[in-house]
Amino acid sequence: MAIRPAEQLIHKAAWLYYAHGLRQDQVASQLKISRASVAMYLRKARETGIVNISTSTQLFTDDVMARKLEDALKLDAVWIAPENGHVADPSTDIAVLAASVFLELIKKGDRIGVAWGRTIYTIADIMSYADLQDVTVVQLCGNLGAPYSYRPDQCTMEIARRLNAKGLNFYAPLVLTTEELARGLRAEPVIREQLSGISACNLALYSVGTVDADSHVVKCGALTASEMEVLRRAGAAGVIAGQIIDAQGKALDCSYNRRIISAELSSLCKIEKRLVVVQEDSKFGPLVAAIAGGLCTHLVVGARMAQRLLDHAGPAAEKVA
Repeated sequence: MAIRPAEQLIHKAAWLYYAHGLRQDQVASQLKISRASVAMYLRKARETGIVNISTSTQLFTDDVMARKLEDALKLDAVWIAPENGHVADPSTDIAVLAASVFLELIKKGDRIGVAWGRTIYTIADIMSYADLQDVTVVQLCGNLGAPYSYRPDQCTMEIARRLNAKGLNFYAPLVLTTEELARGLRAEPVIREQLSGISACNLALYSVGTVDADSHVVKCGALTASEMEVLRRAGAAGVIAGQIIDAQGKALDCSYNRRIISAELSSLCKIEKRLVVVQEDSKFGPLVAAIAGGLCTHLVVGARMAQRLLDHAGPAAEKVA
């Protein structure tokens, strides 16, 4: 069957962007269409399988800096997205690479735990479709209010949809008003069963959150900026699946952590493959804390973050020129 005109544009846009390395504005100029149309066509190319970048991740795996990071941080695998000065938002390259890595890590019959946030939803949004057998995707923490974007249930169900997998949501809020309410809800059979089953996951996908006014837990209303400031002074270093962690990657002893419905950090650490994806430079501190706590076995970052991690590791990691 002949390619329809609209499909032909999708093919041309994908060819110019991926095979010839043109920027999106250059593709738009050559095809005489808008840059927004180019972005839409590239997304359709990924969704329909015209473009499949999963086989290209070996190029990133072979990177010398990635090998040094694995040794220095004692991680199972590291993938580094190179800096691309021609891309308006370099973090997109990290998400594209992470989506491909994530698909490669999934095996038949896997149970996958998924957290939330902009990074995770971006990965879900650009991930290729796959028809995987007997895969279950489970939500790692309670849900947020309806107006908030990148909710845990949205991330979980979108990834399940892309994988043609079964999705399991938490029918509970992320944070309760009192510790007593949280204890009671965690004791409910359905919630207790779901929380206890998280350690049986084969793979987890999450990012790390900051502990400032821009933190997701502040923006969603779980904490106020002033409350977060108090926690930061008390040793808060980052956020994992809604939980506040300290610089050693341990759960901070605070009322907020006792009021949330989320996987225990000990349960997360029992998951064989813990894939952490970080796009923003501001998450260096939280990422260091997550690695220190054993919450990461597989890592996808940009080249700048990778170098910062190597520098932080000190003499044990030879600096990459």
